[in-house]
Amino acid sequence: MTPIDYEYLQKILKDRSGLVLSADKKYLLESRLMPLARKAGVAGISELVQKMKAGSEPMISDVVEAMTTNETFFFRDKTPFEHFQNSVIPDLIKARAGKRSLRIWCAAGSTGQEPYSLAMIMKELGAALTGWRVEIVATDLSPEVLEKSRTGVYTQFEVQRGLPIQLLVKHFKQTGTTWQLNADIRAMVQFKQFNLLQDYAHLGKFDVIFCRNVLIYFDQATKTEIFGRLAKASEPDGYLFLGAAETVIGLTDRYRVCPNRRGVYLPVSAQASPSIVPDMGAGLKTSPASMRA
Repeated sequence: MTPIDYEYLQKILKDRSGLVLSADKKYLLESRLMPLARKAGVAGISELVQKMKAGSEPMISDVVEAMTTNETFFFRDKTPFEHFQNSVIPDLIKARAGKRSLRIWCAAGSTGQEPYSLAMIMKELGAALTGWRVEIVATDLSPEVLEKSRTGVYTQFEVQRGLPIQLLVKHFKQTGTTWQLNADIRAMVQFKQFNLLQDYAHLGKFDVIFCRNVLIYFDQATKTEIFGRLAKASEPDGYLFLGAAETVIGLTDRYRVCPNRRGVYLPVSAQASPSIVPDMGAGLKTSPASMRA
C-alpha cells in the first residue's frame, strides 16, 4: 500500500462514514482490508484501491463496512442502562403522561445488543407502560450488521457478555449453540440503515437518543456537526447518552451535562433534574448489574 493509496482510503472513509484514520493506523487498515482483497481475488490493498478508483461502488461499500467498528454487547458499561431504567424513564413517564408516547433512538446500533437491552428494560417495566406507545429505532451504516440485528440470533459468547441470566432465560430461546430473542422483544425495535452524516429530518423527534462509542472515531469538526443534528432530533426535554470516553464539553453548546448522571446530557433548553429518582416499584426488581450471571 502506497502513501497515495492510504490518503485515498482516508478520504473515502472520512467522506462516507466520518471515520478518521490517523497516520499511525495503517496496520488497522491492512488487517481489516487484506481479507477483503483476498475475497475479491486481488493481490493486495493497492489493487483493491484501483478497483475503487475505477468506480466499483460495491467495493467501496465493502471497504467502508470492513472498517466500521461494530464492537458491542448487552448492557455495555451498565451505568447508562441503570440511569435509563431508574431515572430517565420515570422522569419521562411523568413528563409524557398526557400523550403516553415515547420514542428512543439508538444511533449506530451495530448488531442490536444495545437497542434490545433497552427493549428488555421497557418490557420489564410492565404495568408502568400499559397503554403507552413505545417506539425504539436502531440505525447503523452497515446492511450486514442490520440483517444480523433483525434476526435477534446470538452466539453463546455474545449472550454471556453483559446479559443478566434472568433476562436470558426469560427473553431468549436456545437452538443448538445459538440463542434467539423472543418475537415480542424483536418486534419492539425498528432497524434502519442510516449514516450519521446524512440529514436527520425524516427521523423525527426523540425523547432519548443513545449515540455511544461512535463519535470517538470522528474529528472535532464532525463531532460538533453531529451534536448539532442530534440536538435538532431531540425533544427539548429529551436525553442524550454518550459513551464513557465521550463528552460534549468543548465541542458544542447545544448540550450540557445532566447532574448526577454520568454519560447523560440535556439539550440546553432543558431543566436538569437535581437528583436520580429511586427505582420504580413497577420496574425491574434488580438492576442489570445485580442480575449478572
